[in-house]
Amino acid sequence: MDKTERLYAVAEELRRAGAAGTTGARLARLLEVSVRTVKRDVSALQQAGLSIWAQAGPGGGYVLDASASLPPLNFTPQQAVAVAVALASLPAGSPFAVDAATAQRKVWDALGPTSQERAAELASRVWVAHGAGDQAAEVPAAGDAARQQTLRAVEQSIARSTVLAIRYRDSAGAESARRVEPVILAHTGTAWYLVAWCQTRQAVRWFRLDRVERADLTAETFSPHPVAEAGEPPVGAAPVG
Repeated sequence: MDKTERLYAVAEELRRAGAAGTTGARLARLLEVSVRTVKRDVSALQQAGLSIWAQAGPGGGYVLDASASLPPLNFTPQQAVAVAVALASLPAGSPFAVDAATAQRKVWDALGPTSQERAAELASRVWVAHGAGDQAAEVPAAGDAARQQTLRAVEQSIARSTVLAIRYRDSAGAESARRVEPVILAHTGTAWYLVAWCQTRQAVRWFRLDRVERADLTAETFSPHPVAEAGEPPVGAAPVG
């Protein structure tokens, strides 16, 4: 996320923490930045007029004054698509389905015109088997930091058109190193796939995300591939947009 998005995230986390506050180390872990960066962000928020107090000593951290009024929260294109993915995965006949659809429209409407365009482009590259939430999808353990880093790199790569360096283990257990250009993310109801142009094989390949052992963003960018290069979506799947 860029600095503006990060500042909103810091302010929101402090609001959630309430009078107990939270530590710079915890904020750094959540936002995947250094403690030094968190200190600079807190300072920027204070200079912008937000009442944030620093508590010194062991267990100390930052506290947002209860009387402080936060600026309206904005959604990033990635967050808007994340909401769309979650709602699209609801099992058929779920309670509050109508309210869920309304909530999705409100999230979309909260985006500015440029962000809406970015969100629409990203949403066209995320295919989900609608109503598949009642199936056994494979998801990583929330506490697995390395796995979360890998998934975060995949998300950023497809959102920013940045080449991804991955270490992949195939169904036979053989590992290989690849540099790939993501085209779409596809959910079949039982697994997530990264569909990407493989620079090594010079062809489009489907990589099961649970077999991607490691993923790292590179400095190399690429021109987005047409979604049609991914082929036909899995049975029952469609873009979340």
